[in-house]
Amino acid sequence: MQRRDFLKLSLGTAAAAAFVSHANAQATSQGAVKEIRVGYQKTGVLVITRQQAALEKHFAPLGIDVKWVEFSSGPPMMEAMNVGSIDFGAVGDSPPVFAQAAGAAIVYAAGQPITNGQGILVPKDSPIRGIADLKGKRVGFTKGSSAHNIVVQTLEKAGLTYADITPVYLTPPDAGPAFANGSIEAWAIWDPYFAIGATKQGGRILINARDVTKTNSFFIANRDFARNHGAILQQIIDVTTAAGQWAEQHRDAVAKSLAAITGVPLDIQTLAANRANFVVGPVTDDIVTTQQGVADRFHKLGLIPKPIVIRDIVWRNPAA
Repeated sequence: MQRRDFLKLSLGTAAAAAFVSHANAQATSQGAVKEIRVGYQKTGVLVITRQQAALEKHFAPLGIDVKWVEFSSGPPMMEAMNVGSIDFGAVGDSPPVFAQAAGAAIVYAAGQPITNGQGILVPKDSPIRGIADLKGKRVGFTKGSSAHNIVVQTLEKAGLTYADITPVYLTPPDAGPAFANGSIEAWAIWDPYFAIGATKQGGRILINARDVTKTNSFFIANRDFARNHGAILQQIIDVTTAAGQWAEQHRDAVAKSLAAITGVPLDIQTLAANRANFVVGPVTDDIVTTQQGVADRFHKLGLIPKPIVIRDIVWRNPAA
């Protein structure tokens, strides 16, 4: 994604609200934090954190409110973060790569290995039986998402190139119906949509991401927020980490929380919760190396316009 396209998309989503939020962000950067804006998706630790009101309970004594904003995928969340509409959020591995290449004002604040819950689906009666069978097929996924990376690395594993498929860029809400009606022949996706596709929309798992490559998800912060309010950011991470530790030991409760917050059926969220990893940790050297591989691969394919250095935007708490 070119920088001009990224910024164009950013302003295209509720432009007036974005400008107001940006102005508020600038004011906040010059004084005390009055509100923390958190972006989340339909699964993961932040959903649990929200359901428990953990951030609200922590920051209420400090006079800080918490606002939650739901996103269908990582790329629009990165756009919102770039213009200052949100301060903190969770995404997969690819969105921050595209965002950094476009010059977005973001930093990596924490990391989380993904061990399960994403991959590529095909219809149950599809003749596609192996990765090589994807050649010439229409593969749906969200551009710039973690699914994008899974597609690229899955093709490489079978000796195919990106040019060997017809990529169909769809958001998860659009990709589900397209998969169900046969408009796409394969769907690269993450939970809970991965579970929905495999159980409710006639899907069969062609490949689990864990069988292809190591993947990570990330907690990203707005660069100015991190620079000006590092102590607050560290507290957000600490509260989120504690919620993740609780979730690891209470998966049934997690599933109920995910279903209640997101509206996704309990049986789907139970499947997603039982195979999810909720452990939150620092962005280690190993994670940086893996993420740099994603960035280098995307640049080689021409998916991002320039090489980037992941380590350049890894946040380190100056007080640590």
